[in-house]
Amino acid sequence: MTHVRKTEAVMLPVRFSILFFLLFMVSCATLDTDSAKQNAEARYKIGVGYYSEGKVQQAFVEFQHAYELNPQNKEVLYLIGIIYMLDFDETLKAIDFFQRAVKIDPDYSEAYNNLGYAHAKIGKFDAAIPFYKKAVSNLLYATPEKAFVNMGRAYYRLGRYDDAAAAYKEAIKRAPNFDLPYQGLALCYNATGKYGDASASLSYAIRLNPQYRGNTKMAAEDFMIRKLGASGYDQKDFADYLEILKY
Repeated sequence: MTHVRKTEAVMLPVRFSILFFLLFMVSCATLDTDSAKQNAEARYKIGVGYYSEGKVQQAFVEFQHAYELNPQNKEVLYLIGIIYMLDFDETLKAIDFFQRAVKIDPDYSEAYNNLGYAHAKIGKFDAAIPFYKKAVSNLLYATPEKAFVNMGRAYYRLGRYDDAAAAYKEAIKRAPNFDLPYQGLALCYNATGKYGDASASLSYAIRLNPQYRGNTKMAAEDFMIRKLGASGYDQKDFADYLEILKY
């Protein structure tokens, strides 16, 4: 018995040493993780600054560094997706990053909205609509009117004009001074032969637009310029706006 007790007494310091070493290693790992997150946040903020200045490549590099340091930052994933979609025209890569963002935060409405937009950008309007619906299902989404406008545009592309008009009207309920849903409604009314309503809706959109401020001539000139630079669906939209202005 005495021999056993002596052995245990000898082993106790060893056990405490091992325990202390393990705790020390965990503490170091925690410090390293915290440091990486802080560096990632700093890189993210630098990237946001660059992007706001129009320095897209510099912003992209900073966001990539932030992503490497902390792959679980949903905002970083989201902004990398935005650059891929809007600046680099690599929509499939954008979709991948938006999907990673919503996997981290299933209530990330901005990412869902842009998942819809990305699918619509490659012509998958049916696939886009559920993402818009997911975005607006979040009652804490601060700007659901954006997703409703995008939803209306997707329905319009599919020729579902009543559904499109309903989505645009939902956008108006949430942001009565937002011009884009009135522009969308004008196209819906025009497509269904309601030309007076189309004219009234587009006129009101021009009045609300912060650039046009009710100046129909300025709007017509802008529509013409944008029509020349557009293609496909967008080109037809601008042509339709110009036609509606003649009513």
